[in-house]
Amino acid sequence: MFSFNGLFEPVRPFNTQYRCYSVCMLPGNERKDVERGGKIIMPPSSLDHLARLNIVYPMLFKLTNKKTNRITHCGVLEFVADEGKVYLPYWMMRNLLLEEGGILHIENATLPVATYSKFQPQTEDFLDITNPKAVLENALRNFACLTTSDLIAIDYNDKIYEFCVLETKPGKAVSIIECDMNVEFAPPVGYVEPESKMQTQEDENPPLQDPNIPLPDGSFFAFQGKGVRLDGKQKKGSDLPDKILNIPPPRRGIPDYDYEIGTLRFIRTIRPEDINNDKTPEDNFEAFTGKGFTLRKGKIRD
Repeated sequence: MFSFNGLFEPVRPFNTQYRCYSVCMLPGNERKDVERGGKIIMPPSSLDHLARLNIVYPMLFKLTNKKTNRITHCGVLEFVADEGKVYLPYWMMRNLLLEEGGILHIENATLPVATYSKFQPQTEDFLDITNPKAVLENALRNFACLTTSDLIAIDYNDKIYEFCVLETKPGKAVSIIECDMNVEFAPPVGYVEPESKMQTQEDENPPLQDPNIPLPDGSFFAFQGKGVRLDGKQKKGSDLPDKILNIPPPRRGIPDYDYEIGTLRFIRTIRPEDINNDKTPEDNFEAFTGKGFTLRKGKIRD
């Protein structure tokens, strides 16, 4: 950078220390907007200091906890904090392993523009969201940058979802302000891939056991008993042929690929004479062939 006299003026860094506190400790009304993003609140003196330096805009900062050597990056939201203090979102303090009133080292940073990022949800509940990419895109509007291995948190439908930043390109820390970034999701922590659909259908519809095939000793075959009436009379339909009793139940959910538009088919129960004559129920069906009866004795209407 050059000064008014045309001489080269080197960039002077912003490098200082503050005591950090979570946003809930900020005086005044509750600031949920700060908790939902990746920006911090700094004191007015830092703005005055930054205005006299030849820094690169937008303002991005590198946060360092020198006791644990934990590093992350952020932007700044406002300069309204008390002197000597900065206020951070809770998820950011947790990443830095900072306690209330801990010493935080802050310096300005210049980061490349992001082109790619990969996130891993920490719970399977995120899969219930209809459009997860749109939800994440809307939440990242409150962030200024991303750092690899950070655990960020977003608020959606009054629920907190956490994501681990697995990878960022072209660097381990990138700026996401006014950029086109490709986003990918890794499987959530603890997620198990479901079984294939074909195997699931076979488990739900096991093959029927042929009653004519003898079973080994000690084996179990369901529904082999016979029905008995309480009044001692013989159960109706017990003389039906085995061909009818062994008819498998119809399978539901299978489309009729031969269906013709404008036709209706009324499938009726198979009768014994239909099976003996090898006829379909549609061939033997005649409409309005029943007989009418009256309650008076001796009078029958044909």
